[in-house]
Amino acid sequence: MKNQSRNTYARVFFIVAGCIAVILGTIGVVVPGLPTTPFVLLASWCFYKSSPRLQAWLLQSFLGKYIRDYKEKGGLTTRKRLYIIALMATMVSVSIVFFIPNTTVDIIVGIAGLIGCIVVGFVVPKAKEEEK
Repeated sequence: MKNQSRNTYARVFFIVAGCIAVILGTIGVVVPGLPTTPFVLLASWCFYKSSPRLQAWLLQSFLGKYIRDYKEKGGLTTRKRLYIIALMATMVSVSIVFFIPNTTVDIIVGIAGLIGCIVVGFVVPKAKEEEK
């Protein structure tokens, strides 16, 4: 009985984490600088671990194209990677210069943007057709 309650808690955790990732991924579609694909991939993995029905729903939704593109190519093309980095750097810079009056928050946003650019540039796998 103890194992089943642990599985239930894990399932609920993965469903909640997946839903949060879907929300962040959806916001990332319209907010430059917030990545969509990593959140959608995280949601897909969470739903894979917890709910095949939610995973099927995600794959059929408009966000499913991000998962299909990533699976088909095995990663991001150099062109897409450069586009994402340029867009993130631009939006972080605009936010720091025009919208954030607090220096501490400027630094935090700048560091977060730098980490995002490093992750997209060096951690996210390259598309298979470019590895040759």
